[in-house]
Amino acid sequence: ENFSQANLNYSYLLFPIVGILVASLYVRYIVKDDISHGVTKILFAISQRKSRIKPHNMHSSLVASSITIGFGGSVGAEAPIVLTGSAIGSNLGRYFKLEQHSLMILVGCGAAGAIAGIFKAPIAGILFVIEVLLLDLTMSSILPLLVTAVTATVVSYLLTGMDAMFAYTLVEQFTLDRIPYVILLGIICGLLSLYVIRCMSWLESIFHSLPHWKRFVLGGVMLSILIFLFPPLFGEGYNTINTLLAGGDSFTSLTNESFFYNLESRWAIIVFLILVLLFKVFATSATNGGGGTGGVFAPTLFLGCIVGFVFSYTLNQLGYTTYLPQENFALMGMSGVMAGVMHAPLTGMFLIVELTGGYDMFLPLMIVSLVSYVTILIFEKHSIYAIRLAKRGELITHHKDKAVLTFLKIEDLLEKDIPTVTPDMSLGEMVKVISTSNRNIFPVVDNDNILIGLVLMNDIRNIMFRPELYEKFTVEKFMVGTPAKIDINNSMEEVMDTFETTKAWNLPVVNEKGEYVGLLSQSSVFNSYREVLVENYSQDDE
Repeated sequence: ENFSQANLNYSYLLFPIVGILVASLYVRYIVKDDISHGVTKILFAISQRKSRIKPHNMHSSLVASSITIGFGGSVGAEAPIVLTGSAIGSNLGRYFKLEQHSLMILVGCGAAGAIAGIFKAPIAGILFVIEVLLLDLTMSSILPLLVTAVTATVVSYLLTGMDAMFAYTLVEQFTLDRIPYVILLGIICGLLSLYVIRCMSWLESIFHSLPHWKRFVLGGVMLSILIFLFPPLFGEGYNTINTLLAGGDSFTSLTNESFFYNLESRWAIIVFLILVLLFKVFATSATNGGGGTGGVFAPTLFLGCIVGFVFSYTLNQLGYTTYLPQENFALMGMSGVMAGVMHAPLTGMFLIVELTGGYDMFLPLMIVSLVSYVTILIFEKHSIYAIRLAKRGELITHHKDKAVLTFLKIEDLLEKDIPTVTPDMSLGEMVKVISTSNRNIFPVVDNDNILIGLVLMNDIRNIMFRPELYEKFTVEKFMVGTPAKIDINNSMEEVMDTFETTKAWNLPVVNEKGEYVGLLSQSSVFNSYREVLVENYSQDDE
């Protein structure tokens, strides 16, 4: 009886589809490159591309995300802006022909400046680079980050004023009797973070399995229906956050322009918010999967604010506990979910403090961030940004040895000039081949270049100088099996594990078809390892 058709906004059915269509056409026909997953792209550039980011990323992500969000895409603009900042740093460094270590610092400076400028949060910007981008920094390399973050924050203040991004007033001072509920909220935030990471990964795999036009149709229709039913899903969601932080009965306005308009029951509105919480992940995945561009920074804050508010409001209404200020717990939820989804407890804590000016909330924010982070680590070892790269062994880490390995590529270390032999080749023909090489190991391949074995110099040394035997024996007589084969797509960590397991000094490398492509030696790996170690870390040790 409280439903009125006049309160519906049918533009929600159209705008998101238009936004995804325009953004996807821009990316596909103008940019002609994949610009999704901005922070993941930065991680990939640092670990796999020597911190080189394509020049178009200095503007393409901004344009695509603006179109997507402007038409209601349920994503955030922060990740595209961070990618833009890092791309500017990378290309500026390349213009001045800086070495790889300096280039990596400039990429981090771009990211720190972007976060600091968006949120007026310099400390959070620096911590984001350390925790999320996983850069192993010392004081000598952290100074540029400090300068960049402070400068970006000052410029942001000059252009947009001194007000915090979210209006917040401390309702009540934190008391020790609320600690058990803060811990419980931290556990809930950690489990919600797990839901976000797993659900987004699952939905992403579904969209990637579809042709482009089906992705657009599925993503556009799913997003439009979800926003039509749940208007708070429209755009970044910052209006919803401000509404929940305003306190009082302001949260009842969140059902406006929906089927649930003017609900009288507070419990019904809480159920509405829980549904918004669950479907936000689908809306964000539909936006990106359908062809839009955006990040999960804003959705993470959105989810955290709702879960903290619903948690405290529900317990307050049940009346079994001490009073839990809903505005305070909404802040804690934002910090907790960010800590869990991004695996960045310090970033989550300081960002919320700097966003709202809620410096009196340090202790509960620390508790909820830590508990959420520990909870998510039980189930998922990598953040939503790093999980894709970690599965492929392409993730740089704070573990220096493993970090160096991510810089190495099998293709760069392959020895391709070692001559091959065939099993039917005579001993005499093989001796001629050996005379042209300085190696003591020779791959044996068939007529299709499929690797079938190896010939070791030590096995034929005693007879290779006896010409009377040259026509009596063939290569097949001396061929031995390979201790192991390295796939060209293996990570360097897998390669080192193979060397360790087989105790071999040389191993053949094959492609997906089993065709021989080259030989990899431990000595070449170790030499390159030392070079990369000196290039990337020696400056930090000085």
